[in-house]
Amino acid sequence: MYKLTDFDAVLAIGRRGSFRAAALDLGMSNSALSNAIAKLEEQLGVRLFNRTTRSVSLTDAGRRFVDQVSPALRDIHQALDTVRSQQETPRGTLRINTFATAGREFLAPLVLEYLRRFPDVRVDVVTEGNLVDIVAEGFDFGVRSQPLVPSDMIAIPIGPLRRYAVVGSPAYFAGRSVPQVPSDLLGHACIRTRLPNGGMFRWQFLSEGEPVQVDVHGPITLDEASLARIAALEGVGIGYFMESDVREDIEAGRLIRVLEDWTPPLSPLCLYYASRRNPPAAFKVFVDLARELSRGR
Repeated sequence: MYKLTDFDAVLAIGRRGSFRAAALDLGMSNSALSNAIAKLEEQLGVRLFNRTTRSVSLTDAGRRFVDQVSPALRDIHQALDTVRSQQETPRGTLRINTFATAGREFLAPLVLEYLRRFPDVRVDVVTEGNLVDIVAEGFDFGVRSQPLVPSDMIAIPIGPLRRYAVVGSPAYFAGRSVPQVPSDLLGHACIRTRLPNGGMFRWQFLSEGEPVQVDVHGPITLDEASLARIAALEGVGIGYFMESDVREDIEAGRLIRVLEDWTPPLSPLCLYYASRRNPPAAFKVFVDLARELSRGR
């Protein structure tokens, strides 16, 4: 009468505090998830969640259910992993958490190459600015800059050293002086960046080994690199990007790079994951491909 996926759904909703977020994690529609929970509650004869138009929370019965079911589900999934580790052909779904810029950098060399080699596996990539606990949030892997990888995780560098690039369009620089030092930016229109926590990003530079930060000013504030790139190409002002996001524009002359000597290499991206006994075949071969990519850096 009961489905393992229904129990996973209860844990996902309890963890995320939202049907919508849990549905995304589980790869289900909101309506399908809601119907599954309603059916489970009917079978159990108790409500597991308090629902309002603004929030979702576990009832007392739901909280006891989660506390008692969680250890059993971990054992069941561990048993399933043990069986899947013996698969000759990798199958299943891998979930990866990262941020948008990193996703653009590793998608082709790692994820798309993996899918070409192992077409029976599905990959779910979730991009968000905030750093999350990948184990608690149900992800197999995370991808972040090396200093942001939690110390208890296994990490594999998967890309070259990275750099920031300060750029503006030829139209913007027409009739304007080109910044020679970071403080010159205070006399220019700049495209500001809002961080996931709502704060403003200070542009980072390095001078003779010492960090320099500039709190720039400008006519527009954005929180997504692709939007900032459009603004820079349209001549709104000077932008501050990961080099990989604007490399083709620089090479084509659509954007002019400035202050290059002030933007040193950054730490590489790392794929990271928690240690697992008998991981599924799909997990193992993904790690193998990441190590292959790392050796070719």
